Amino acid sequence: MTQLVVIDNKNHLKLKIDSNKAEQHGANLHLVPAVMSEFINMAIQYPLVITKNADTGQFVIAAMLGFEAGENLFWRKEQWQGLYLPLQIRRQPFFVSSAENSSEEGDYVVCFDSDSPTISPKSGQAIFEDNGEESEYFQKAKSCLAQLLKGEIDNKRLLANLEELELLQVMKMEITFANQQTTTLNGLYTIDQDKLANLSADRIAKLHSEGLLQAIYTLITSMGQMHHLIDLKNKKCDC
Repeated sequence: MTQLVVIDNKNHLKLKIDSNKAEQHGANLHLVPAVMSEFINMAIQYPLVITKNADTGQFVIAAMLGFEAGENLFWRKEQWQGLYLPLQIRRQPFFVSSAENSSEEGDYVVCFDSDSPTISPKSGQAIFEDNGEESEYFQKAKSCLAQLLKGEIDNKRLLANLEELELLQVMKMEITFANQQTTTLNGLYTIDQDKLANLSADRIAKLHSEGLLQAIYTLITSMGQMHHLIDLKNKKCDC
């Protein structure tokens, strides 16, 4: 269970992070959340799919790493084998939380997961310098968190447009692997390309002006990586 602790330079001056272990947080994930700013980097290797949050029922966008819960086909030999490491993995063990006793909306504090395997009291990346100033490593981590916060807003805007224009369709795909095992993808959505092609010129222009059209086409293009994912699964089955 995640135990979040607010970071400060008095209580955590000597705290260090083993950044090489951050990847372990994704070892058993078959879906990892993705934000618009990283779509292009993700699309070179991962299928990007749309699914629903089990708790809220809201649509979310994620990179697909495996075909079943707990399966990450990019995690091999205790290492992440993908070319691009998603922001949700890179930011570990850091989180943001709304600041308590603050009247300012959007006022956040940075926390860390005290149970994370990246926490190391002896060796690793320092969060603070000896004088209490933030280290370069911590500043980069905070930049990553800021990118995720903005990305959540961008994603909501994208998904709202996709729902309004009725561009989401249930993904229907049954896959047979090399060992003859089959799987049917459930609970996933993708872009309805026929409806997209039939949008008016004004609608297309509006999506483009709002910076959403490229993201939509990137989602579509990324589905070609499903073949790569199937190939990884077949190779795993052969082992």
